[in-house]
Amino acid sequence: MMKILDQIEDISPAISYAGLIERIEILRSTLRWSSRLERTDIDKLLRQATSLRDEVMQLSHKERFVQAAVAAEPEHRAQQSRGARRQALLERSFIFEGTFGDNPRLLESLEIAEKAAPTDLPVLIDGESGTGKELMAKVIHANGSRADKPFISVNCGAIPDNLLESELFGHRKGAFTGASNDRKGKFESAHTGTIFLDEIGELPLAGQVKLLRVLEAHEIQRVGSDETIAVDTRIVAATNRNLRKLSEEGKFREDLFYRLSVIHVTLPPLRERRDEIPLLIAWFGDESAGTLKRRPVRLTPRLRDFLLNYAYPGNIRELRNVMYRISCLAGDMADIEHLPTDMRPAAPGSVAALQGGMSATGQQPISVANLMSLSDAKRAASDDAEKAFLERGLREVNGTVAELARRIDMNRSHLQMLLKKHGLHSKDFRNRNMPASNTNGADERDDDEGDA
Repeated sequence: MMKILDQIEDISPAISYAGLIERIEILRSTLRWSSRLERTDIDKLLRQATSLRDEVMQLSHKERFVQAAVAAEPEHRAQQSRGARRQALLERSFIFEGTFGDNPRLLESLEIAEKAAPTDLPVLIDGESGTGKELMAKVIHANGSRADKPFISVNCGAIPDNLLESELFGHRKGAFTGASNDRKGKFESAHTGTIFLDEIGELPLAGQVKLLRVLEAHEIQRVGSDETIAVDTRIVAATNRNLRKLSEEGKFREDLFYRLSVIHVTLPPLRERRDEIPLLIAWFGDESAGTLKRRPVRLTPRLRDFLLNYAYPGNIRELRNVMYRISCLAGDMADIEHLPTDMRPAAPGSVAALQGGMSATGQQPISVANLMSLSDAKRAASDDAEKAFLERGLREVNGTVAELARRIDMNRSHLQMLLKKHGLHSKDFRNRNMPASNTNGADERDDDEGDA
């Protein structure tokens, strides 16, 4: 018993809840298993109990101080300019590959990421496709204690259901046809590091159950094996879908949603971060020039103005692809004609909405007095012309999206995105007495699903 008491005396005095609990348990064990205590032993236990009480009081004081500081932080941040908040992140050696602007919502997401990074708490990142969710996951990894350990990325939407378990957890030789060797899964590869589960909303329910078990037990089983393997992996997940809504619909497990979203980060779309667009144009211009081993291309004022005011339904990914295309196709100077055909502004004749009279879409004219700037006027005219073009095209193909995409040489999913942006539904342009142009029933059904 004296040996146990001496062990308590030797415990490091560093204050932490885990340390306090450990010392309390040793005291309880001493009292529980001691049949008889000498006076010296009782005095030693009393001293240790008093020491623990003092440390609890110190922790309580420290906790109240931290809570007061956190409560005052929003007020302090509100008094800071956007530039000051951004600069403060950089001065705190916040590691960020790329560039970012002064948008308050983005800065808030980065500040959350900065605080979450040193912990091992699960993080859920949501936002539209192309907003930089994987980059944010890498930022969290790079600023954490696992920065020098593996970062493994998994696209949950790209794995066939029958291979999902093998891909995530590995398999033993002979577990199924084609399993010619033992294979480590993604979780084993990410051991001691970070695993990034992209498109987590696409994970089937069976896979969600398996993932929940890993989160709870921190262990996996390879397919075809009864042996459990302990894994120490930080989980960061991302989605462009509303997981809360999916859980209400029974398509995503509610318990898994709450497990994954201990820290929840939302990335705003690029159209809400317009201050960032000039920075990204310069960044991707230099990056593409380096990749193509040429000098950075210059932009005409007309092209630059267009790029600064375009809606970017594909967000940062779309802007990056455009800059690479421009750098590849243009000489020293790039202009509107170097943009993808479906992205170029419409002909000047479609700006009737700004000149009085009815617009090309039959709507009331846009009031010039209500527009904030020339850029707003150009954007409004461009949107009006784009909608008119899509309406005319849908009428010509009897509302068949697949045929319209083929005629204008546009990716069908991008076309669906533009139709959604303008509130257009292909079924509204179908004449039920006429056959769909160059299509079959399957195309028509697919178009309806895309409009849903």
